[in-house]
Amino acid sequence: MPIELTTPDLISLVKELCRLPQETEWVEFKRNADIEVIGEYISALANSAALHGKQQAYLVFGVDDKTHKIVGTSFKPSVQKHKQQEVESWLLQKISPKIHFRFYEFNADEYTAVVLLEIQPASHNPVQYEGVEYFRLGSYKKKLKEFPEKERALWRTFDKTPFEQQLAASNLPADEVLKLLDYPAYFDLLGLPLPENRIGILAALCADKLLLESTGQKWHITNLGAILFAKKLQQFQHLGRKAVRLVMYKGNSRIETVREIEGSKGYASGFEGLIDYLKTLLPSNEEIGKAFRKEVPMYPELAIRELVANAIIHQDFSLSGTGPMIEVFEHRMEITNPGVPLMDASRFLDSPPQSRNEALASFMRRASICEERGSGIDKVVHLTELYQLPAPSFEVHDNHTRAVLFGYKTFAEMDREDRVRACYLHCCLRYVNREYTNNSSLRERFGIEQKNQAQVSRVIKDTVNEGLIRAYDAEAGTKAMRYVPGWA
Repeated sequence: MPIELTTPDLISLVKELCRLPQETEWVEFKRNADIEVIGEYISALANSAALHGKQQAYLVFGVDDKTHKIVGTSFKPSVQKHKQQEVESWLLQKISPKIHFRFYEFNADEYTAVVLLEIQPASHNPVQYEGVEYFRLGSYKKKLKEFPEKERALWRTFDKTPFEQQLAASNLPADEVLKLLDYPAYFDLLGLPLPENRIGILAALCADKLLLESTGQKWHITNLGAILFAKKLQQFQHLGRKAVRLVMYKGNSRIETVREIEGSKGYASGFEGLIDYLKTLLPSNEEIGKAFRKEVPMYPELAIRELVANAIIHQDFSLSGTGPMIEVFEHRMEITNPGVPLMDASRFLDSPPQSRNEALASFMRRASICEERGSGIDKVVHLTELYQLPAPSFEVHDNHTRAVLFGYKTFAEMDREDRVRACYLHCCLRYVNREYTNNSSLRERFGIEQKNQAQVSRVIKDTVNEGLIRAYDAEAGTKAMRYVPGWA
């Protein structure tokens, strides 16, 4: 929760929970705490809340589990230590994946101390405590592995609820919602007039599933709403690390950092500012090959926009503690996002678009932040050819995907890998445009004169030997030979 619950809110919530006829799968009452098993309850309640579609789970200390009377507790997690550590810190080390939970200490009346532990439901994966997954069967805590039908049902729940429709904050009054979200940016990006009253604003945000209406004139902010339009992502605990990081290095290694900035705005409301700032960091070239004879940016702006937008859209939000990152070096720029792609990285250019975050991708397209129909990578490759830059590289490393743009190099300065990659992507680009690659088209791509066509023939031969392209008309003579991608 980005907004701390007040004492009246907490008292009202506990009284409401106490009115439940019995303990449920997502609520547990205890008089006092056995710290050794709190982690098991966090796992059980988080998994059961997800299984039953609840927005929060609760473990309440100071309430009798039979009568549901508020009796008070001596448990004080803010001051008690367990194995020389603070209780919350100790639990965080034992819980995987890291979910948000929080202890609230307050008095239900002048003398009666109560502790409420608020727990985020599991998402994407069951929550474990010390490597074991628990859940609630009625009011009993059980090991999930012993009930395979429940485990299957939990995984089906994760599949049904996309990240975008899970909650970033719940049960907030309208004023707090509008303080947290940059709602004017929503209407600006979509070219809509700003409604004259708060009711119209909230209705529009609800229609796009950025908000969900709760009870008692309260509202839930979905992950989609927060990740797109948060004024400050760090106000949403599990989204703070999803802000885009920008790092600029001296030279071409990561040894010396010149500047490091972590974004705070939502992706949609902060996108233009991010791109504008990035452009101020990038040098210009006075001359690039034969394509330009004037000062131009080192990298095409549209290529940067597309690759940054792709990193945002295609990231795997289930990987905690990491988010999109842009790294600027002297002669290259790397754009990295968490998660492995849903398709082979070598087929980004020609494959139909696939996104694990469909609602996020759809909105970014509607707001004209990125290209539709998966044509963004086509444009990136086309622009690098127009600027006669080395071809971009698309790489997959340890649960991360990275796109690399390279600064200008002459053909002589390119190594064999640069040339082969450029030949392959050139062939892919022409193939999706219903054209074939030949010596002439590749000479034009590299800016090489006809008298040096033997240099291009060597590049084609190397790319064929790598199995990346193949002859389309093997019967034709060498000069007339046309080529298509190896997968065509």
